[in-house]
Amino acid sequence: MSDLSSLICDRIRDVPDYPQPGVMFKDITPLLADPAVFTAVVDELAGAYDVDKIVGIEARGFILAAPVAYRAGAGFVPIRKKGKLPSETLEESYDLEYGSATIEVHRDAFTEGDRVLIVDDVLATGGTAEATVELVRRAGAEVVGVAVLMELAFLKGRERLAGVDLRSLVIV
Repeated sequence: MSDLSSLICDRIRDVPDYPQPGVMFKDITPLLADPAVFTAVVDELAGAYDVDKIVGIEARGFILAAPVAYRAGAGFVPIRKKGKLPSETLEESYDLEYGSATIEVHRDAFTEGDRVLIVDDVLATGGTAEATVELVRRAGAEVVGVAVLMELAFLKGRERLAGVDLRSLVIV
């Protein structure tokens, strides 16, 4: 395990039975509160790809993606839950580990051919990431990769992203 991986793992808190019984929630707020580790994570994610836009997935993905976009000199595009964006949108529905959801992006969020990095906090079953990849592609952009802080390997989310460059700073 790399030094950064160790620092990340030391600052992620497990919260059992949240948001429902049987789910082990990975709380990243202790990591976010540590300026040195938060900066190291942002720097690592920002330096991984040459892109035009960074997509952040609601809600915790926003926390990571916005500073990554700033550091990378790229634009930031939010992917939001249905009904949260004020202009014309594209949408994609998907299943996740404890239900289903629909996400949206503004139709004009990308210029044709934009190179896009999708950033999120945790890759679990891969449903949200897979839906985001599809949404970005439908909007006319090229997905160059998906980068996550933590991958929960036992949930096999990576399998849903076949053919997509996936970078996980920590795999548990």
